[in-house]
Amino acid sequence: MQDTKTRDYIKEVLKNMPEDWVNLTTHRLDIYNEKLAKVQFLEQFETLYINETTDTSALKVLPTAYDYIRLGHPLSSVLEWGIAKEQSLDAEFVISFQSKTVPILSILRTNLLEGKNTQINYKGTLPADFNADIIKSVYGYKFELNKVENASAVAPFDGTSIYVSEDDTIGDFNLNASVDFHISLYGHLGSILIVNGEKNASYISDIQHVRRRETVSMTPSNALVALKAFANASTLNSTAPDVTAHKDNVSTLLKDITNTSITPLVASSGLSIQYAIMMGLVNEAQDKHPNKPIKFIVPPNCYGGTNDQARRVAACLDNVEVVDLPVDGENDMVSSIDKVLTTIASQDAVPYIIAEIPTNPRVEVPDLQNLKAVLSKQRQTPNGDTAIDPVFILDQTFCPNVHFLGEEDILATVRTISYASGSKFPSGGKCTAGYCVANNKAKALMPNIALHLSLCDNEATAQQYEILAAQLPSMLQRIKDAYVNTREFVTFIKETLPEAKLNFVSEDLANEGFTPSVFSLDLPTKGSTEEEREAYKRELNLKLINLMITEIPNESKFCVSYGQLKGCYWTIPATSTQGTTKEGDKDYIVRASLSPNLDLEKHKEVFTKFVNSIA
Repeated sequence: MQDTKTRDYIKEVLKNMPEDWVNLTTHRLDIYNEKLAKVQFLEQFETLYINETTDTSALKVLPTAYDYIRLGHPLSSVLEWGIAKEQSLDAEFVISFQSKTVPILSILRTNLLEGKNTQINYKGTLPADFNADIIKSVYGYKFELNKVENASAVAPFDGTSIYVSEDDTIGDFNLNASVDFHISLYGHLGSILIVNGEKNASYISDIQHVRRRETVSMTPSNALVALKAFANASTLNSTAPDVTAHKDNVSTLLKDITNTSITPLVASSGLSIQYAIMMGLVNEAQDKHPNKPIKFIVPPNCYGGTNDQARRVAACLDNVEVVDLPVDGENDMVSSIDKVLTTIASQDAVPYIIAEIPTNPRVEVPDLQNLKAVLSKQRQTPNGDTAIDPVFILDQTFCPNVHFLGEEDILATVRTISYASGSKFPSGGKCTAGYCVANNKAKALMPNIALHLSLCDNEATAQQYEILAAQLPSMLQRIKDAYVNTREFVTFIKETLPEAKLNFVSEDLANEGFTPSVFSLDLPTKGSTEEEREAYKRELNLKLINLMITEIPNESKFCVSYGQLKGCYWTIPATSTQGTTKEGDKDYIVRASLSPNLDLEKHKEVFTKFVNSIA
């Protein structure tokens, strides 16, 4: 009879788990070591397990498993740990996904880059959205398919062997030495991948990176369902919840918010929708402009996930290249776009521009009339043909309230796709999610984007739709209220520390609708050399943040998000959101985000304390 110790322990943990395990989307950076994601949490969790401790107080003080639940969280970590325990594996060999197809794609990606053969063995049917022809032609992945009766029927293969099955019990794996990767599919709950054998351990970091960039971990609510089924050895209910009402509501709300008439697409995260956009546009270029090079034009100091994802797509496809677009500080976005598009026209290539407005983290807005003119400008190829017009992919996460896409709006005549991270203003930090919309000029691009969103099984979950339906009606007012607080705090900082450089929108831009709740701060520095001045500033950054989170622990938080319902979030982009950005492009400045609900006077008081400490 199977030893039930692990499952019995998980039952007690679930009874006593902290609310944050389900409800939080972001965790504090000062209590999180990225290099030890999941490891620190599970090491201490294992100690509690050995000591049979399940008190809420003990669970509450465990280090955070990940800084952001898109990457993973306590419940996904416990689920992976429990399955690993029963299979006598290290927990890192078990990885949960919300998607049922991306775990397969993650292995195919590594094998493409390493030139390895892949055989996908499957019982019953593969996921409905798994389109082998598109995966081969658009993603560039190579593999063969082999239908089998069960895992035991998988024969040795000269390369990598994957086994995929739809299952109704969690953790019931029959590991076969001939199978390198077991993937169990659990309907709307997602999937669990087991890396089988030390010989495949080198894949783990690559698979985790795919989960980090192209999809999300099994969501907290779904991981909770999976954990309960695992702990009780019960059969899963495979019936997916009906999302029709919430989905229709979200669609209506987003059309109104973005001033568009085209049905939006909603994904499990901002990066999930961005990935669907990128792969959909690669597909579009292959169909409409076969054999022509594809150029993704990306600011080098934008959100690191965007930069990294673009380069990851380019690494897999010979005809795709990332081109830098300098947009901040001394570099004007409009003139940079003009130069880059002229160069790309001379190469007769397909231009796709990804840009944030306002820019992150320096909160700059280009001249929109000039931007429209440059994007609309007809250019010539070397043989005199009209160059392919660009697609402008606009990251609107800072200011999702601004209208760009309507028939009377500034970019109506430019092929434009707008997207936003749903973990910010749209949900107020209650879920990850993400969405994209198109103007009429770009309407024809949406079916391909939808195709790749489905292929990657990255559509928003039922709970995400429910949260968005509840939170979107208040979003515009929350943005207004958060801006009022941010403007007051920025004004106070200017008066209190005039030698600091503040990056925030002008009041004229605010009157045009650009009302972000985020600003960044270049603190004054000192020293006789550039190295000394930089080192002093970096220490000062941490001093300010640590003072804020220590003095106001219930409101101030060291984390990367914004658009939250309460409090104030602080981060240093160079060490957080720009983690994968080239060193020379990183911003070692402080970025802060205020909410509509915080004790602003207390924050002013603590900032004054900081200023006095460095006087």
